[in-house]
Amino acid sequence: MNILWDFDGTICNSYPAYAKLFYETTKKGESGHEVLQHLKISFSHAFEYFQLTKQEINAFMEKNHELDMAQLPPFSYIEEVLKQADHNVVMTHKDRATVERVLENYDLAQYFTEIVTPEDGFPRKPDSASYQYLHQKYHLTLAIGDRELDLIPAKKIGVATCMFQGQCSSADFSIQSYAQFHNAWNRFIRL
Repeated sequence: MNILWDFDGTICNSYPAYAKLFYETTKKGESGHEVLQHLKISFSHAFEYFQLTKQEINAFMEKNHELDMAQLPPFSYIEEVLKQADHNVVMTHKDRATVERVLENYDLAQYFTEIVTPEDGFPRKPDSASYQYLHQKYHLTLAIGDRELDLIPAKKIGVATCMFQGQCSSADFSIQSYAQFHNAWNRFIRL
């Protein structure tokens, strides 16, 4: 099994920290929940929705890069899923240095064969170019993400999809916890 992973909200439970930081930095949004909903669509969507100025965006992004590792914990049971794969790869819009730092901090870097980030020059999701590159190299079996944006490119190239902590039409199956992964995957492959 070869798995393509999204990073934020899929490997690491980072969105609560992002929402808190967004609110503290910009003082925009009525609640952390409202901010979280818009950030999960995308940072650029939230910036536009809350009409952030360039200065507010820059302040948020600067503080975002300074987040303590304790605020970006991996989801429970993820290591058990990582161990099941022959190759785990990441495709994320997050910068490489942060992804590598977080994975090293939580002793998860050992499970990843390749990490694709904006520095690699691929178009942003839902464009499938980065997924196609990884699929040609690793013959992907499955893509896991927490947003439909993460799964659309996988569907375009014929890779099975798992939605983490959500539901969408692009998901072949969904799980709320990685403790459910093994049973959900086995049910899916028996179909």
